[in-house]
Amino acid sequence: MSEVTIVDVVLPCLNESSALPWVLSRMPEGYRAIVVDNGSTDGSAELAAGLGAIVVREERRGFGAAAHAGLLAATAEFVAFCDCDGSLDPAQLPELLAPVIAGSADLMLGSRQPQRGSWPLHARLANIVLAWRLRRLTGERVTDLGPMRAARRAGLLSLELEDRRSGYPLEMFLKASRQGWRIRETPVPYAPRTGKSKVTGTVRGTLTAVRDMSVQLKAAAAALPAGPVRKAARSE
Repeated sequence: MSEVTIVDVVLPCLNESSALPWVLSRMPEGYRAIVVDNGSTDGSAELAAGLGAIVVREERRGFGAAAHAGLLAATAEFVAFCDCDGSLDPAQLPELLAPVIAGSADLMLGSRQPQRGSWPLHARLANIVLAWRLRRLTGERVTDLGPMRAARRAGLLSLELEDRRSGYPLEMFLKASRQGWRIRETPVPYAPRTGKSKVTGTVRGTLTAVRDMSVQLKAAAAALPAGPVRKAARSE
């Protein structure tokens, strides 16, 4: 591990003890893991701490609540988000971060490339529809609103994100687009997760996520009665 941490990696966590050892072992040099325990009952928090991660406890349930608690706990200039269920490989983070660190992108998204058995059909179809709606609404060339993403910490805090459930990633994307951020994608492998999914692994979880995201989409559309989102000039 380098002496200077250049990236804090926020890992929302709810009962991921089976995946945590692999995920934390894949953390690149210079990347510090912030595991945000969201009420685990399987010893995830204790395990993560024993493996060297910073552990933050967020009692309020919800992906957004955990992700934002991690963002607030981060101190590095650059912050990345990643699932800690084994479906995404933290070793891919340097490639994701490179354009942000170089100053050629403001928000990088990992576009998931599913491996066999990693993405249930209902979740994949929901993601295709969402990406299509986002392209129409914002004009961004986005194909996937995946959980692996990266930006500067100060910029993320300036977005004043409010959603504390499944709509958090979408709110981040929409507000970044409205503020004229340069948003880019890079493909990342998407493997079958370890353990049971709380969201895309069940129809109920997918419907809950769709409902939360619909709130964000309606708010964005309501703010633009004359048409699609028009990007504001980016301030340097």
